[in-house]
Amino acid sequence: MAHHCDARIAVLGAGSWGTALAIQLARNGVTTLLWGRDSEAMATMAVERCNSRYLPESPFPDLLTPTVDLDATLQLADHVLLAIPSHAFRPTLQAIRPQLKPGCHLGWATKGLEPGSRKLLHQVIAEELGEEQSCAVISGPTFAAEVANGLPTAVTVAGSSEAIEFYAGCLHGGAFRAYTCSDVVGVEIGGACKNVLAIASGIADGLGFGANTRAALITRGLHEMMRLGVGLGGQTETFMGLAGMGDLVLTCTDDQSRNRRVGLALGRGEKLDAAITTIGQAVEGVKSAPEVYQLSRQMGVEMPISEQVYRVLYEGLSPQQAVEVLLGREQKAENS
Repeated sequence: MAHHCDARIAVLGAGSWGTALAIQLARNGVTTLLWGRDSEAMATMAVERCNSRYLPESPFPDLLTPTVDLDATLQLADHVLLAIPSHAFRPTLQAIRPQLKPGCHLGWATKGLEPGSRKLLHQVIAEELGEEQSCAVISGPTFAAEVANGLPTAVTVAGSSEAIEFYAGCLHGGAFRAYTCSDVVGVEIGGACKNVLAIASGIADGLGFGANTRAALITRGLHEMMRLGVGLGGQTETFMGLAGMGDLVLTCTDDQSRNRRVGLALGRGEKLDAAITTIGQAVEGVKSAPEVYQLSRQMGVEMPISEQVYRVLYEGLSPQQAVEVLLGREQKAENS
């Protein structure tokens, strides 16, 4: 049972992940408002007491209320948790800023960088809401359906101390474990990079390569992620934890991952647009790939796997050509 169950939390974003987090909060005794843009979909959720599009087998707990009126939702809520795509992050902050209550703990479960600026999302929060805003990021190896169904899951919560305590306390319970961490940068970079690397893993499997290839991609991808994250001020240990290696392994190896499924389709010769249409949800790795690539160049950090994913997605390189580039790289020491 959460120890802040007298608080009311608004979860903004009624996709699969936002819905799953709202279910977990409400299951833990937290009065939870789940807001989404689509008024028809939210009305249907209110009647059916489930998100029939994304999580049809996960009924809503009594304390979860679907809403469509953002202003009314913010008036009722004490705290706000964002589960929206990265491209909507800043506009959403701007929209909610006037109505955030004093003492509000802002959480976010969005994975990615701001498109165009390549900023980490905590930097966007600081710009829009001020450096003093109490906030925390929630990340880790999490498939929404498994969280919603109450299967054992663990996440990392990182940010300012009060916000960490609040969100870890509200989420932790039952089969859901919330670990705490002070390394916001590391957690954010892990969440952004793993989606790009999962596309690479899917491409390799789509091309018919074996388990050896997948394991090599995951391991070398972890090195890439770590080099970038540490260069930006993250801590090495973070990348060996849930928000780094844990999330990377999950996303690269299981077909519940939308990013991996896009890669599989590309490896099998399908077009990117067709693959995304088939999946029917946001695929963050596609949007993150150019930001991660440009950020790595800006930082002078070598990220060959992420670079080839970017070139396949945006420069017309074939998956086969990308593999040839990676296999043609010169021999080097593993930890260099």
